[in-house]
Amino acid sequence: MRRTATDVLTGLVARWTGQKPDPERVAHRLEDIRLAMLDMLGEEGARQYPQVARRIRFGGDAQALWYARADLMAALASTSGERRARERTESLSVLFDGMLPKGLMSRPTTLRSST
Repeated sequence: MRRTATDVLTGLVARWTGQKPDPERVAHRLEDIRLAMLDMLGEEGARQYPQVARRIRFGGDAQALWYARADLMAALASTSGERRARERTESLSVLFDGMLPKGLMSRPTTLRSST
């Protein structure tokens, strides 16, 4: 039997939370995240950075998309500046709520300056 990334994610979430999420819902949320990331990159960005677009399009699970945010931020920083890129990629974090182990989620820090 072949297991998909969604099946693995569903099993892990069930183990951590004691609940079994609907696999269709997980797949829809992954697609929403993927579309939001591709939208941020834009058509021009996808042409300039095809490897980033490919990594987002073919990211098989939430963790793959989470780690693809770094490449997305680098691409955005080259076109719109680092501050704007960071703001935009940080806005993606809310889409990952409940999709990742707690250790991977962003947490507030006092190390970043608001200036």
